[in-house]
Amino acid sequence: MYEIDDKDKVVPLKDVPQSSVGAPLPLVVADEDQVVLAYYLQAKRPGWDGRSVRIVDPLTSEEPVALVRFNSCSAHMFGPPNDEAFAGHPLAGRGLHPYGVFQIDNSSWIRKLERMNSVHSQHNPERFWKLQHLIFLFHDSTFECVCRDFEIRRTQGPIVCLIAEMVRLLARDAETGGSSFS
Repeated sequence: MYEIDDKDKVVPLKDVPQSSVGAPLPLVVADEDQVVLAYYLQAKRPGWDGRSVRIVDPLTSEEPVALVRFNSCSAHMFGPPNDEAFAGHPLAGRGLHPYGVFQIDNSSWIRKLERMNSVHSQHNPERFWKLQHLIFLFHDSTFECVCRDFEIRRTQGPIVCLIAEMVRLLARDAETGGSSFS
């Protein structure tokens, strides 16, 4: 984890699809340059009154899924805190809240990455100014990354059946020479 200072500013991202608050079952596939995140979306089935428990699993559930591809991803973390330990996140008191998606303006993490890289003989601090720090807060985990940009596509589960598609998205630029998200 990183340490924050008074410059970090939490900004909610409203246009990102809401993860399931019960069982988003996030899945991450990554290489050295891209990361693809998949998670079940918050969705109410027609005719479901909310009085019974629906079991959602990664192998069989035909739920709506968000696929998020993070381009030029410099770093990522996936794990704690969950929603019950959320108050332990360094940005919890700055407007970050469970089940949301946020961008961190003037991120301490990005500034730390830039300082780490400053020993490189061809260090260019401007490269870091173009990066964004994103946080996706799920029921049982948190995903954070520093990337150039990201793209979102909606599809259907089961979520584990999307692993091959996620791997294809990692290699997309090498195969096509482009960056369209299809």
